[in-house]
Amino acid sequence: MPIVTTRWDSAEHLKTEEDIQLYLEACLEEEGDDPAFIVHALGIVARARNMSQLARDTGLTREGLYKALSPEGNPSFSTVVKVAKALGFKLTFQPMVE
Repeated sequence: MPIVTTRWDSAEHLKTEEDIQLYLEACLEEEGDDPAFIVHALGIVARARNMSQLARDTGLTREGLYKALSPEGNPSFSTVVKVAKALGFKLTFQPMVE
């Protein structure tokens, strides 16, 4: 009998605001030095929430958001800030603890 697998989609498992916050915190902790990874994580959260609503909230097109927040995307910093704000998050800076 062959093994049947399905493609993993993190967005399907982000059901609550706490899930989303913990997911983003884990992504920052794991790969905080990789901007593309963080942008991709925002894209996953955007899909979990509702990409169409996010497009309306940011004033960007849905297709543009998918492209900008994809692993190959390279959004401007203003787009990242706009998306984070529309998702209910703010970017902050903290001193590094060593």
